[in-house]
Amino acid sequence: MSSPEKEYQSLSEFYPYYLEEHQNPACRRLHFTGTALVIISFLLFLITLNWVFLLIIPVLGYGFAWVGHYFFERNQPATFRYPFYSLASDFIMFWDLLRGKEKFKDSK
Repeated sequence: MSSPEKEYQSLSEFYPYYLEEHQNPACRRLHFTGTALVIISFLLFLITLNWVFLLIIPVLGYGFAWVGHYFFERNQPATFRYPFYSLASDFIMFWDLLRGKEKFKDSK
């Protein structure tokens, strides 16, 4: 398991650590749901230009993810230490789950 104290130099180096921190199936589902709602909300903003859809994005994205970490994964979200790598990894994991490259079930 990668050390949370490590300084990652690239997204490709960070992503395996990110996946280790998202082993619980409920946490992955919550991340997937939050990211899907973020995408939908952003698209609704583009279509309607209603700023509410843009303003709720952080609540949707972080809300679902943090519930997954605190109640299921029982760890601290990587967002606090690696905000940009973590955000990018959310979308990578979403896409990987959508394509079946990653699984919702525990991969241990």
